Amino acid sequence: MEHLTKQTFLEKVFNYEKNQEWKFEGTIPCLIDFYADWCGPCKMVAPILEELSKEYDGKINIYKVDTEAEQEISAAFGIRSIPSLLFVPMEGAPQMAQGALPKSQLTQAINDVLLNGTAVPTED
Repeated sequence: MEHLTKQTFLEKVFNYEKNQEWKFEGTIPCLIDFYADWCGPCKMVAPILEELSKEYDGKINIYKVDTEAEQEISAAFGIRSIPSLLFVPMEGAPQMAQGALPKSQLTQAINDVLLNGTAVPTED
């Protein structure tokens, strides 16, 4: 799993300095975890995302963005609560899910949103 800086985010995900409209820069779909080191629920999601990055290796990229270090990216996406997970399909707009979702819901969202293209599940 790769930690993105502003520079790598602009190159691999979305160059928000250059483009007003959404334009995905990646070659395969991605999931971006907006987190902070002090956030308890973020720590619960981290090992699940590690597992998923291995299971979906080559099919999707999983990136992490430290909201403390990369406040500009967080502001660009209006991140107000963490963890926030941004599902970025190849086609269409990205979708945001908030909260520490269990692995089953993350797997379902990856399959639906990133590999087929339907809606993100919400926390019940």
